[in-house]
Amino acid sequence: MMDGSAVSPVRRGRGIAGVLLQEIARPGSRPRLPTRPARHRRRRLAGPRFTLLWAIGRAHRGEPRLLSWGETEEAVRVLLKRHGMRGERPRPDYPVAALHRAGLWSLPGVAGDVPTAHGDSGLRSWFADNQPVGGLIEPVYDLLNRSGEARLAVIDQLLCRFFDGLEYEELLADVGLYDDGVAEDAAAEDPPHPQDRADRADRSEEPEEPEESERWPVEAARYERLCRIVEHREAENHGKRATRTVRNPIRSASARAAVLSRSQGRCENPHCTGQPTDVTDARLPIIEVDHVVGLALGGRDHPMQMVALCPNCHAVKTRGSTREALRAVLLAVAAERHAALSRSAEETQPFRAAMPSGDLDEYVGDVQGGGTTAVGGVALGE
Repeated sequence: MMDGSAVSPVRRGRGIAGVLLQEIARPGSRPRLPTRPARHRRRRLAGPRFTLLWAIGRAHRGEPRLLSWGETEEAVRVLLKRHGMRGERPRPDYPVAALHRAGLWSLPGVAGDVPTAHGDSGLRSWFADNQPVGGLIEPVYDLLNRSGEARLAVIDQLLCRFFDGLEYEELLADVGLYDDGVAEDAAAEDPPHPQDRADRADRSEEPEEPEESERWPVEAARYERLCRIVEHREAENHGKRATRTVRNPIRSASARAAVLSRSQGRCENPHCTGQPTDVTDARLPIIEVDHVVGLALGGRDHPMQMVALCPNCHAVKTRGSTREALRAVLLAVAAERHAALSRSAEETQPFRAAMPSGDLDEYVGDVQGGGTTAVGGVALGE
């Protein structure tokens, strides 16, 4: 008898992090895009993919993981009516059943097997009679809640594989995933203050921070993954009108996250006279990401043309009398640091070492068949 948690993705060996992050972490890899004409792909976009994006948005906002069937049914029905194919019946029971059978959707308290995600009246009646409480399984929810990088990886894979050539902006906006904050990690409940680092040497129970030589390959791999997302979105926008080329929060959020990761919380102006010692409410360095060449002037929304600056250096670069000379220096710094991290990523095997969280190995399992069109084991189509 099943306990409502369905088949574990760990046992399947195809965790959501494993299948999707493997594609990005593997050197030289590129997602295989669909080759069917858009009119055929459109028929396969509803259901599990829309429901999964909706659930990712809820995890991103930190909303309760589990919802009553009535709340889930209403939300998914509205989403399918608004974005599904014209004439398609909005069937919330089908995508939830599909995700459950794949091991991504938890239905705690359900006794016996959940019907397969096929048929019509039987499946509908089962959900109406049981009114199950459900949501993403806890490991997936926790990952997507705390890791901006994981959210970006999943969203990018779904867009590349199933929305190629189609409009998706309104859908992502409706589920709360089309803004620059999508790349932000959830704040720790009690984040360490930088001043605490000086005391760590006296605390035998706390591990020392890794040496620069040990941390560099991990940061390089993370940087490479984020740059891949930026470049996927750049390629998608090629040839489109300027307003859409400039405004793509998924690309912008990925580029910003990459630059912040690269900077390690330090101003990237080599002539910086000292950034603030104070920190933000989240106890992070006061640092700002800036486009060295403005997008309106033909600059790229890409880390190779972006830098992290302290507020003072940012002001000098924007309106100081030496701004033109500083911009030339910063453009060279951005290009040099981008090239260095890219070379480091190519020389390492980043998959295991560079996961967004150290506890993912247990969940990922042994991933087989890179490029599989699946999320946590659920086949989402060619």
